Amino acid sequence: MITMTEKACKACRYITSEGAKCAACGSDQMTEKWSGYVYVEDVEKSEIGKSVGAKMPGKYALNIK
Repeated sequence: MITMTEKACKACRYITSEGAKCAACGSDQMTEKWSGYVYVEDVEKSEIGKSVGAKMPGKYALNIK
């Protein structure tokens, strides 16, 4: 059984389980040490998305350790 570990980007907080680089900003500073998340659908209308700096729809970490 293969388990996918989600990683959060230290630069923009985007969460992904694929690749070694962030799909949102291209950074290679990914970490498995994060907690809490928010899912942003509409980055232009979401106040929470704006507060976490969302650049594209998806999951964003609230805390990066």
